[in-house]
Amino acid sequence: MKTVMFIGYGSMARKVHEMLPKNVKLSTVLASPRSANNLTIEMGESINVITSVDDLLEVPDIAIEMAGQDGLKEHGIKILERNIPLGIVSVGAFTDEKFAISLHDAAKRHGVKIHILAGAVAGIDGINAASLAGLSKVIYQGRKSPSSWKGSYADKLIDYDSLKKSTVFFTGTAREAATLFPANSNVAATIALAGVGLDETQVELIADPTLSHNIHHIIAEGIFGKLEISITGLPLAENPKTSSLAAFSALRLCHQINQALQI
Repeated sequence: MKTVMFIGYGSMARKVHEMLPKNVKLSTVLASPRSANNLTIEMGESINVITSVDDLLEVPDIAIEMAGQDGLKEHGIKILERNIPLGIVSVGAFTDEKFAISLHDAAKRHGVKIHILAGAVAGIDGINAASLAGLSKVIYQGRKSPSSWKGSYADKLIDYDSLKKSTVFFTGTAREAATLFPANSNVAATIALAGVGLDETQVELIADPTLSHNIHHIIAEGIFGKLEISITGLPLAENPKTSSLAAFSALRLCHQINQALQI
């Protein structure tokens, strides 16, 4: 029986827990102090609920972060220092160059792997493979309904009341997009890390009044040819702000712990 530790226990982690393969057990949840007491009561004695890596009782086979960028920054390096491989959902944290270097150095120093999860998009393996021979262009287009952009920096760029058709309201690098639109940063950062980097990956953000779901569109060109992928992202039923595919990418890592044949 392999064991896994979750950093965070929101709607994504709950879905992954619900769907864990039979040969993988959730042994530990690293939670915030404000939610730890309720989680301890909910989980009973079968799962350890802790608020600090220092309180870890059992070293798991892998830890998976599903707590957001702040949770990753608080606990990620300490987990690697305990020689625990780490799967990361909140890839947008890598736009903080100082933190990204520290995380990489900790993994190298302690001989453990960091797994960047594909999250809400597909084609990351192809982009990464193509980058080895050379990519000339990578573009990520994030298309959402106007209501999905409200409350973000887009409020300064869009006149929602007069928007009648699909409109590109931001064009820039993945690093710029992640800084201005942190809620969209995980997808842009993942594509960038797989391909040509944060400062060479182009991002276009689009408000489309005809949409009811988010659409992620990726274009990559290079020596290999051209790759073009569109994903219509459906949210988890339990939380409309959480991508179902992002949850399943974390679940996939749990399945791979025991797999001899990996895709």
